[in-house]
Order: sequence, then C-alpha cells, then structure tokens
Amino acid sequence: MKLTLALAQINTRLGGIQANLEKHLALITEARAQGADLIIFPELSLTGYVLQDLTPTVACRPRADDPVFHPLLEASRQLDLMVGFVEEDTRNRFFISAAYLSGGEVLHVHHKVYLPTYGLFDEGRFFAWGDAVRAFETRFGRMGMLICEDFWHASPPYLLWLDGADVFLFQSASPGRGLTSNDRLETARWVDHINRAYASLFTAFVAHTNRVGYEDGLHFWGGAAVYDPDGLVLVQAPYDEETLTLSELDLNQLHRTRARLPMLRDERTALVLREMQRILGDGNRQSGR
Repeated sequence: MKLTLALAQINTRLGGIQANLEKHLALITEARAQGADLIIFPELSLTGYVLQDLTPTVACRPRADDPVFHPLLEASRQLDLMVGFVEEDTRNRFFISAAYLSGGEVLHVHHKVYLPTYGLFDEGRFFAWGDAVRAFETRFGRMGMLICEDFWHASPPYLLWLDGADVFLFQSASPGRGLTSNDRLETARWVDHINRAYASLFTAFVAHTNRVGYEDGLHFWGGAAVYDPDGLVLVQAPYDEETLTLSELDLNQLHRTRARLPMLRDERTALVLREMQRILGDGNRQSGR
C-alpha cells in the first residue's frame, strides 16, 4: 500500500485566521492536484504562534458548524488533512491542538501535552495542557499525532507506538537557535537526530512539518522531512522557504523492517508498567505522600 504525504511548510499570519485559512485551502487544492493523499500543516497553522492575549479571539471548535472548520471538513472529502489550531473547550479552556480530518469528519484531535514555559517560550501562561496520547485509525492504517515539545519527550512517541501507530505525524513551530561548527542551525541538527532515532527505534514512519518565517522576533526555519522505518530520510524540505513537499510512503516497508528488527514484538510492556508503578510508588514515599 502506498501513501503520498504533502508537507505544507508555510508562513502564517499572526492572528490572521481568515488569511491562513485561505492559504490552507489553496495548498490543499494544489496538493490534491499533485496526487497527495494526506497534507500536513505545522503547529498553530491557522493562527500563528506568539498569540498571547490574542488566544481567545482565534479559538475555534473542530466541528461542521464552526466557520473555520466547515470549509476544511469539506476539503477533507478530497484528501486527508492535519491542521494546527487553538481549541476552546466547553469550559472555556484553550489548547494548542492538532486535528486530523478525513471524508468530511474529524477523526482525532490531539491537545499538546508538554507546554514549554522557559527560555523563548511562554505557552503555560495562556494554554491548558492535554492529558491524553492516543493513536487512531485512518484509511491508511493507524497513526499518531504530536505537537512540537511533545516529541522532545520520550514518553508520547513511545505511548503512540504501544497504541499501534505505524505513522507518526509531528507538527511544530520550532524557532531556530544556535549554530553548529558547519554553520547549520543547532535546532535543525537536533530535530533531525531525534526524528531519525524515533523512526529507527519504533520501526515506523515519521513525518515532521515545521513552519517558516519570522514572528515577534522568532525565526522559524522549516526543514520538513519524512523518515522511513530504517531511520533514513525520504525527503527533506529546504530551510526558510514556503514549500509543498511530497513524499511517497511504501507502507509495506513496515513488514520488511519489522521482520528484520522485531523491536515491537519483543517489547515487554508488562515490565514497563510494573516498573513505572514501582517508580511512582517510590516517589510518593520519598516525598511523604
């Protein structure tokens, strides 16, 4: 089975949700014309990143009666979509969210679990954190979505793997920081290293889409990429350019790689659960709880 991904590496307008929506719809049309089955947009692709006090004004809800999601759901009848947005729940909490749309329906919504509030980042002041990491079924098999800081931590990709995800969809709004000895962005080097490791360790496909452009002094570098279950790069988008990059995944490679490297077969989940319970129990005793 083949799956053609389109990585929509875009610059977004801060708070300009209508302009961003129009860009999404134009790129969806272009991706479909090029034969894509699924298009992946970056973190907060509908809103921009440094929202702060703008957060409540751009929030929406992923359903057909929402004016932002209605045209996206209609577009998903032509190809599957992964979009980034601010979600407001029924208790008026705001989440950095990713939605997977297919056939006019919302298949899954992921709320960002890890909100960086250090250095350049201030997400914890404006957003609530998610408390679930779950894979979900698509017409191409079982997938999982994570947002930026979520995949800098080992546990969310590991949980998706145990929950059956064979394709990991990662979106980010990652600012560039630091330079390596050969003038490559340190951020880009580290992200590439982590994504290769996840693809190899979990013998799965990893697709990562990062935004580009400048916003409130932050430089977003792009560099979208897809990795196969052997940890090899299938496609790499350029830095600092808006691009639509396509990559064809041969899903039969999951069989070939896992027959050679049965990491999933040999994973001892009961041992992990038992030891986590022990560690948490020890932590409670040490803290006096």
